[in-house]
Amino acid sequence: QVQLVESGGGLVQAGGSLRLSCAASGGSFSTYVMGWFRQAPGKEREFVAVIRWSGGRTDYTDSVKGRFTISRDKTKNVLYLQMNSLKPEDTAVYYCGAKNYYSNYALAAAYEYWGQGTQVTVSA
Repeated sequence: QVQLVESGGGLVQAGGSLRLSCAASGGSFSTYVMGWFRQAPGKEREFVAVIRWSGGRTDYTDSVKGRFTISRDKTKNVLYLQMNSLKPEDTAVYYCGAKNYYSNYALAAAYEYWGQGTQVTVSA
């Protein structure tokens, strides 16, 4: 059973940085993609970034391109999201998710496993 545990959220001022981590266990991730999503109050869970675990191919939603970087440490089975130049509109609960294969990677419903989420709050 795959388990995902996020950490690294917190309160930061606009323009600041945070790095989120997601520790993955319980599976062989060679065919998996790992994604970061976020959910603000009253809104649906939205795609932020994705990485193909084996080859490292990445993609981002337009609003975070140039500011966020997704990466993974295959030796430690840890997924990261480096967030720079944070804005108040980035405030949300951030979740990591895992799924097999690259198709539909931007759809939350396509993910099989989720972490518990970590709160990111950006003050103006």
